[in-house]
Amino acid sequence: MHIVILAEFAVASGGAEKVAVESAHGLARAGIDVTFIHAIEGPADPLLDHPNIRRVCLGNTDIWNRPTLEAAWSGVWSRESAARLRTVLGTLAQPADIVHLHQWTRSLSPSVFPVLLDSGIPLVVTLHDYFLACPNGVYYRFDQDRSCGLTPLSASCVVAPCDPKSRLHKVIRVGRSIAQNRALRGRHLNVVHVCDSSIFRMGDLLGSLSVTHHRIDNPVRVEKGPRADPATGKAIAYVGRLTREKGADLVAEAARDAGMPALFIGTGPLDAELRAQPHVDMLGWRSPGEVSAILVQRARALAAPSRWFETGPLTVYEALAVGLPVVASDRSGAAEKVIDGVTGYVVPPDRAALATAFRSLDAIKAETLGRAAHTRYWEAPMSIDAHADALVRLYLQIA
Repeated sequence: MHIVILAEFAVASGGAEKVAVESAHGLARAGIDVTFIHAIEGPADPLLDHPNIRRVCLGNTDIWNRPTLEAAWSGVWSRESAARLRTVLGTLAQPADIVHLHQWTRSLSPSVFPVLLDSGIPLVVTLHDYFLACPNGVYYRFDQDRSCGLTPLSASCVVAPCDPKSRLHKVIRVGRSIAQNRALRGRHLNVVHVCDSSIFRMGDLLGSLSVTHHRIDNPVRVEKGPRADPATGKAIAYVGRLTREKGADLVAEAARDAGMPALFIGTGPLDAELRAQPHVDMLGWRSPGEVSAILVQRARALAAPSRWFETGPLTVYEALAVGLPVVASDRSGAAEKVIDGVTGYVVPPDRAALATAFRSLDAIKAETLGRAAHTRYWEAPMSIDAHADALVRLYLQIA
């Protein structure tokens, strides 16, 4: 079997690329031949250095690093990306059985869909977000700091100033969504969801688009090692981009209300605001190994209070794997892996609800929840190998 994985970066610049890289490695380790095509030039993750993986770069640049007019045009429809991808697919060393697309909005554009669908190679698309339906990709009103309830590309959606960057970016993204819908009209897609709630939500948002839904967990790159000791940890930890839609500000506020320190690992637009608070410890970006060590040594629990309908934040699974209780938003797909009151708490992304959950985490409760989290996770680990096995079963079903 020969699988082509198509992503925009060859490193974990975000969750989509992290999953793409790890799935490529898992497939290669299972004896599958993989061609990893990444659009944007740059470094490659060492996981791609495997004898069963051939890496090809299309030589693109991130559209947001280009001049405004060029970025706008390329973001809506990049003929150059389509031509480069068509050439690569036409010169593969061996025929491909499946093409698996993980992201297309930072450089590739919807222009790649006709290339992929006309190639004769079965296509699978993992939905790490909502870009297949929503122009800004996260179905969230950044202008109002709340989840969205509008029908994608309705009149109300088009005029809503919901983009995190500017109205111009919203115009570009609306244009891209319109172009994408036209490219997919009359076509059929096999889509992979990384959480159950994504199937329910996207089913309502996709309108007339013809899709077959599949469900596969994201891989979690955590080896079984020493279990965390949350009873001795003091801080409520947050790992990820420091933004309001992910609830970083809520963690700081609720931890202060609960009389607990807050520990932040990551960077983002809220960095200065959070750094100014005396009970907050800012550690910046850290490698995956460093993150695990910090959580094991210092955290009482991990908080992931997303305001948006986040599909599958990997940090939640990684915390459960090391034996940390998780306080997760009931809007997050990852909350499906948290058993409320057993391995953590599932609460609304609300300051008071979070503070109540944090206060309940005395040493005994944290230890009990953490032990259960560790046990239950390793009964059915979301490993790279398990992810690869699930992919192979799907590929054999579709090919």
